[in-house]
Amino acid sequence: MAEKQIFSLKQVVQSIQRTLEERYNSSYWVKAELHKLNRYPSGHAFPELVQREDAKIVAQLNGSIWKTQLERIEKQFHHVVQEPLKEGITVLMLTKITYHPQFGLSLQILDIDPSYTLGELQREREETLKKLLKEGILHQNQQLALPLLCKRIAVISAKTSKGLSDFYEVLDQNPYGFTFHSTLVEAYVQGDLAVQSIYEALQQIKAQKAQFDVVVIVRGGGAEVGMTCYNQYELCRAICTFPLPILTGIGHSTNQTVAELVAHQHAITPTKLADIFVQQFKAFDERISQLQQKFATAVLHQLVQSKHVLNQRTQQLAHSSRRNLNLHGQQLETLHIKGQFISVQRINNEFTALDAIQTKIDLLDPLLVLKRGYSITTMNGELLSKKKSISNGMRIQTQTENGLFESEIVNAGT
Repeated sequence: MAEKQIFSLKQVVQSIQRTLEERYNSSYWVKAELHKLNRYPSGHAFPELVQREDAKIVAQLNGSIWKTQLERIEKQFHHVVQEPLKEGITVLMLTKITYHPQFGLSLQILDIDPSYTLGELQREREETLKKLLKEGILHQNQQLALPLLCKRIAVISAKTSKGLSDFYEVLDQNPYGFTFHSTLVEAYVQGDLAVQSIYEALQQIKAQKAQFDVVVIVRGGGAEVGMTCYNQYELCRAICTFPLPILTGIGHSTNQTVAELVAHQHAITPTKLADIFVQQFKAFDERISQLQQKFATAVLHQLVQSKHVLNQRTQQLAHSSRRNLNLHGQQLETLHIKGQFISVQRINNEFTALDAIQTKIDLLDPLLVLKRGYSITTMNGELLSKKKSISNGMRIQTQTENGLFESEIVNAGT
């Protein structure tokens, strides 16, 4: 039986190291995702590199970046991409395959091409736009009607943001004295935490949307670091479908982010964004002033016209009245003459009738009757007639022209 050949672990790893160094003695460009960067206090970094297919990790390998190389790479990366070297991005790395007896197989990262990462970020931007367009919601927020006056403003920003203070300064110190009511909903507005933080702030505002007219997202500073979060699909979709108009003022980016493109309106800075609201109020105020002036002019014109018409009507009425008075005066005069004639004639007739009545009264006067030889006999103040029964002893009175005589019945007769 042959004797077993035994190797020590050190011999094995050293053999593997020699083999790999002989086989992979050149540098290679490798693309992978920086799953974790793993910075150390020493200044070195030992990132975890992965490759995903259908969201699943299909390959994984450790990497290493020595301090001096890491400082150079980060400076160049930031200059080109305007983003820090961070976890979760795909990079194109110049690597050397190494094997260490203690730390195993790894890729020593010698350099990173920032242009490739910039292209990957642009690809993510384009993919987000395509998804939103396919869903038919790309311009959905822009189709909302902006209130006539945006007075109640929900503000998403970091509390210590310089952009937030600039935004407030323009609103609160506007030269026209317009008053705005703003409510701050704090959130991270740049970097890796921004996507989830802004999304949660939007949900908080959505739950009390009746209290606001619009929503603004403001981010301060002139640097364009941390802007890639505004190309992330979930955040941009939340902006597209939000029930209130969303306006952004998130920086000086020359290449607009998807969030800016899908927002109702966007401004390059928070200051410019605040001025949009001030100018909206100013335009409304000027419009009201113009309408007031037009109204005053129209009223004055109407008063002048009405006064002119009134003067004409007054003159016409005066002329008509004089003419009618003259006509009625003539008619009254004629009626007066007729009335006088009729009245005199009627009075004469009445006098004639009265004369006739007086004549009849005179003819019936008892004195005149007595003068003609008649007498009037009464008994107890009543005329003595044929129907009056008399008897002996009754006393009667007889009135003649010459006086009153009283007699006693001595022989009544039958």
